Amino acid sequence: MSKVLIVDDDPANVELLRRYLEDSVDEIRCVTESRLVERAFADFEPDLILLDLHMPDPDGLELLRRLRGARLSMGFVPVIVITADLGHVARNSALILGADEFMTKPFDRAEVVLRVRNLLRTRHLYVELVRANEILRRRADEG
Repeated sequence: MSKVLIVDDDPANVELLRRYLEDSVDEIRCVTESRLVERAFADFEPDLILLDLHMPDPDGLELLRRLRGARLSMGFVPVIVITADLGHVARNSALILGADEFMTKPFDRAEVVLRVRNLLRTRHLYVELVRANEILRRRADEG
């Protein structure tokens, strides 16, 4: 099962991304108010986040900071930052704060689907590896 959290203060962008992904992922939750993102993350426990960079307070960079601990506690939860900002400072800041990918608006449907698919595959491999390691650890403890 794959769950994606879409965060953008522009409802049109949220709807566009939701439509792009609705046939590729199992469940999508959308948030247009950045102050609600931390709660949505905790409740939904997504496998991937699409996060707009420039939003009212807190902005995408601040949300990356705030979600760092929660993302680590769940293991590898990739974040794709989405923005119309073409500057290197925005991209580098997002990557420094833990973003895994960076996409600029306007979106290319195929690119969105492919990047999400690739990162979800990596997330699922990570989860399987954690499970396999836990099984091996239990076997070692029993033996």
